[in-house]
Amino acid sequence: KITVIPTGVDVEYFKPNPEPAAPHSLVFTGSMDWLPNEDAIFYFVKEILPLIRQQVPGISLCVVGRKPSPRLQQLAATETNIKLTGWVEDIRPFMARGSICIVPLRIGGGTRLKIFEAMAMAKPVVSTSIGSEGLPVRDSEHLLLADDPSKFADAVITLLRDSERRTRIGLAARQLVEQNYSWAQVANRLAANLDDVVTKSNLQNSLVAVTAR
Repeated sequence: KITVIPTGVDVEYFKPNPEPAAPHSLVFTGSMDWLPNEDAIFYFVKEILPLIRQQVPGISLCVVGRKPSPRLQQLAATETNIKLTGWVEDIRPFMARGSICIVPLRIGGGTRLKIFEAMAMAKPVVSTSIGSEGLPVRDSEHLLLADDPSKFADAVITLLRDSERRTRIGLAARQLVEQNYSWAQVANRLAANLDDVVTKSNLQNSLVAVTAR
């Protein structure tokens, strides 16, 4: 028997910030020396961001993560309103200032913690299907999913223009992780499964001992 214990998030550390987000601001978090993250930013800046700028000229993007490559630094230097933070001690203030968290991943891998962290902070997320792969989330309820540049841009623009929907999705996302994927919930599942294994093992050993008499 195989039991899968889901990813968890510290919902006491990652929690909603009462300060309002900066208008027309996007944020991406992740180690930038990891190829899927670097590819995601190049894809977003080259293929999606120009479409958003047609409707929201003042859009800004903050990329929060360690070791952005020289190639990525050059990209940011040639684009307006794109900031690379490099390593930061605490990502929460940067996430709090973003109106929307984006996850435009095209390459799979990892545990998708960035989405659970954003959801725990009640931040609306726009992601590709690969970006949210394996997470128990529903499109249009806990986040918005889009797998081509025009649809991704439309999803971002829609949320930027609809503060009530941003709030609604963010709160639903927070509720999902708080009730099901907090560290406490995940630890309880792990403990329950370990107890079950130990109980069954002890029972089996007892039966073997009785049979051997």
